[in-house]
Amino acid sequence: MGKKRITKQTEGEVMGDLEVTDAVDKKKQGGKKKVTSLSSSRIYISASYNNTLISVTDAAGNMLVWSSAGAMGFKGPKKATPFAASRVVENIFEKLGNIDIGKVSIYVQGVGSGRDAAIRALVGRGTNVSSLEDKTPIPHNGCRPKKARRV
Repeated sequence: MGKKRITKQTEGEVMGDLEVTDAVDKKKQGGKKKVTSLSSSRIYISASYNNTLISVTDAAGNMLVWSSAGAMGFKGPKKATPFAASRVVENIFEKLGNIDIGKVSIYVQGVGSGRDAAIRALVGRGTNVSSLEDKTPIPHNGCRPKKARRV
């Protein structure tokens, strides 16, 4: 094993390094925040008896943000409450940040108690709702009944 060389920097080299890092820091602070705007977007609300999930996509179906009552920290039966659904909407808008979602089509699925609260919270946040559609699956004739019992 040989001896390790220790090189000393001159004051000019040290000052040069400091100037470069200061310039990088100034660039980070001086930049404006980008505001992205979409002409239209879709919001999917899935409200089950156990949870409320909300996802926001662009017109092509690419996911922008999503959130759920379980991800917000609600546990057990509290996940399906209207209060949890309104909190999920607030979290969605925090995640969106500066993104303007434009005209919104809302698609609701499920029979949970959070569906109405989520829609009210979305409208209360000032979203421009263009359409509202219920996608809850409904049986048209139901399952085949059991055979009659013979005694």
